[in-house]
Amino acid sequence: MDNSIGVNGAKFLGEGISKCPTLTSLNLNLCSNYIGDKGVKFLGEGIAKCVALDSLHLNLGSIRIDENGAKFLGEGITKCTTLTCLFLNLNDNRIGENGVKFLGEGISKCVSLTSLNICLWRNNILNNGLKHVGEGIGKCVHLTSLNLDLSKNSIDENGAMFLGEGISKCVTLTSLDLCLWRNTIFNNGAKLLGEGIGKCPHLTSLNLYLWDNGIDDSGRRMIA
Repeated sequence: MDNSIGVNGAKFLGEGISKCPTLTSLNLNLCSNYIGDKGVKFLGEGIAKCVALDSLHLNLGSIRIDENGAKFLGEGITKCTTLTCLFLNLNDNRIGENGVKFLGEGISKCVSLTSLNICLWRNNILNNGLKHVGEGIGKCVHLTSLNLDLSKNSIDENGAMFLGEGISKCVTLTSLDLCLWRNTIFNNGAKLLGEGIGKCPHLTSLNLYLWDNGIDDSGRRMIA
């Protein structure tokens, strides 16, 4: 992380990864490099060749990508249908609503996932973006662990509703960590999230980070 890898470096990495079709575990940390959308395209193409992956850990925060980079990643992840564990950090990029749509579509194809960790804080995500995230998560019906960080976006109560609907489909969840701080979901959004979480009867661990959302005591009671 924090090197000067750039587009060409990402290209060489992607080409190398593509030559390892029997990989079952891949951990790639390229945070704070100027890879951009073109570099992520090479990475996505390489990952798509690793069809035997069981665990994929991608740390790609602050690499200057927008919706096109997210599309390339989503297309790569789509091919990894045997994944049981996915960690995806795209913090501090600019993927927006369309980018989240592509990611949600990719995740929805990974129906064997049991552990999903997505970090998307500060990515210009609005409510429709949460709709795609929720729909993708809702297809992962075997999840036992879910960690979502969507802080510092532009999500209100409608986005919270979409997210709650997705979570409600994950009835096998035992662990849920949800970070939505510095959005604007207010009391009704908290209520809608609580209703979704209430459909997960096997939860043994629940962590919610919702400060700076305009939620007062009545809202906190509705989500409790």
